[in-house]
Amino acid sequence: MGGGPAGATTATVLAQHGRRVLLLEREAFPRYHIGESLMPWTWFTFERLGVLDWLKQSGSPLKHSVQFVSTNGKVSQPFYFFQTIEHECASTWQILRSDFDAMMLRNAAEKGAEIRQGATVREVLMEDGRAVGVRAALAEGGTATWRARVVVDATGRDALLAGRLGWKRRDPDLNKIAIFTYFTGAMRDPGLDEGATTVAYIPDKGWFWYIPLVDDTVSVGVVAERDYLYRDRDMRDPEAIFRREAAACKWIREHLEPGAHRGPVRVTGEFSYRSTAAGGDGFCLVGDAFAFLDPVFSSGVFVALKSGELAGDAIHAALDRGDVTAATFDDYARDIRYALDSFRRIVIAFYDRTFNFGEFIGAYPDLQPRLVDLLVGNVSRDLDPLFEALAEYTRRTSPSGAVT
Repeated sequence: MGGGPAGATTATVLAQHGRRVLLLEREAFPRYHIGESLMPWTWFTFERLGVLDWLKQSGSPLKHSVQFVSTNGKVSQPFYFFQTIEHECASTWQILRSDFDAMMLRNAAEKGAEIRQGATVREVLMEDGRAVGVRAALAEGGTATWRARVVVDATGRDALLAGRLGWKRRDPDLNKIAIFTYFTGAMRDPGLDEGATTVAYIPDKGWFWYIPLVDDTVSVGVVAERDYLYRDRDMRDPEAIFRREAAACKWIREHLEPGAHRGPVRVTGEFSYRSTAAGGDGFCLVGDAFAFLDPVFSSGVFVALKSGELAGDAIHAALDRGDVTAATFDDYARDIRYALDSFRRIVIAFYDRTFNFGEFIGAYPDLQPRLVDLLVGNVSRDLDPLFEALAEYTRRTSPSGAVT
């Protein structure tokens, strides 16, 4: 259920295993989606899926680093991935999601999955607590029912099953919203930094993203607490709020000045949540249908791809054994939760008003490679020394003295 990166990855992996897969997607691709910056460690899933050539030939800007800009406009030394990674994956891409997602869906079909667009799943069929199929409304009218040995929920932030089962839990510490849009002709940094993701701070630990895309376009958005962004009672228009915040952020203002606003201005909220379980008898949740984390470190597509890959392998193994139960997804849930927990710890540190990346690395220079590992998605490495140092640093600098 769902043809975004998580659903397409799960379908492709299962098709590569020789399984018969039906993917139902409510929209007609290509379609718009936010989430354009990739983590380097997505490279390995892309290699397995067979889509690296498309990415290399897509014209997508190469992303070699992420950099941070203070509220006074001072730019940090970029975190260049190649300084700690001796592999082709050290360079990744800034993608146009409409093209990327359409390619991923085509690839699933080429690998053997059956794709049905314009099919909106309305109900997951359950028998004795086990998922046995779905009922969907069709774009051409009417409904259709399909039975299956496994149902995969890849419905994104709609989180169909998590919502209906009462499993969805918001993260009270990461209650942010985003207001975002697009510009053409805006400034790009020179050389290696031309495709860098830039995170520019605003007061109260809010931030802008600035992501260069194809066709001289940049994606730019501001993320903060709703109360901060809507603090002026007479300013409720998202475009007016965006322009106010962009004008107040020196680096963003200077980079947007030569550009032309393409629009539209969009708003999205409820950035962070997680399901209490990753699956049950005959079904599992992948990608945003399972969890979504604040996007400051661009973990969304990585989690979508990795969850789809892990879930696909778990389903294949369970089908070989002859039964798909809730226990089928124990290892998958453990691994994807570890990744989410790892990303969440650095996100929480980012939002701590006393935390400073430059000062932290200055205090723990030997941990820079592990910090970069986390920023690129290499969460299979032992990151405990990094987390212990984060806790120690925060105890020293934060009034609360704690890392959640």
